[in-house]
Amino acid sequence: MARYIGPKTKIVRKFGEPIYGVDKTLEKKNYPPGQHGINRKRKKVSEYGTQLSEKQKAKYTYGVLEKQFHKTFEEAARMGGITGENLLKLLESRLDNVVYRLGIAPSRAAARQLVSHRHITVNGNVVNIPSYSLKVGDVVAVREKSKSLEVITESLAGKRNRYPWLEWDGATMSGRFLQKPEREDIPENIKEQLIVELYSK
Repeated sequence: MARYIGPKTKIVRKFGEPIYGVDKTLEKKNYPPGQHGINRKRKKVSEYGTQLSEKQKAKYTYGVLEKQFHKTFEEAARMGGITGENLLKLLESRLDNVVYRLGIAPSRAAARQLVSHRHITVNGNVVNIPSYSLKVGDVVAVREKSKSLEVITESLAGKRNRYPWLEWDGATMSGRFLQKPEREDIPENIKEQLIVELYSK
């Protein structure tokens, strides 16, 4: 499997942003990774380099590989409207992302694992495909026999964020996908227009 499983702090330092959530590493080492990171002179990045970096940031943030990301972009382009916003809406509609947003898992990687290990249901049926695209009205829930899993209970105990496109019911450990999110509601610092420009070349 070609998914990145190396040190996350290395990626965080590469982009200079806490793309995986709160990361204290940036406070101590706010410079690129590598032997010469602290002394490396910041070269003027080309337009292409800036666009490529933004695409890589989006891929690492949502945990999507190149082929799947390109496929998602093509779908976004076919939807009509603003392609960049459509792209983020599709990424936010992924099952693993919604499991993370609902607070069932502490990270997207953990959410992907919960889905793959059959701990999550959609409309009452077990779905083990992290990239499964949710439709408006779908109900995402923790499988009955998985409700006591430590990773889930601990994550829900620390759950703080609320998103207007999701509705959470703590009693049943389930959430409803109310609508595809508006761009201003998505907290990720991604300049989606740069990704569109990159693919338009």
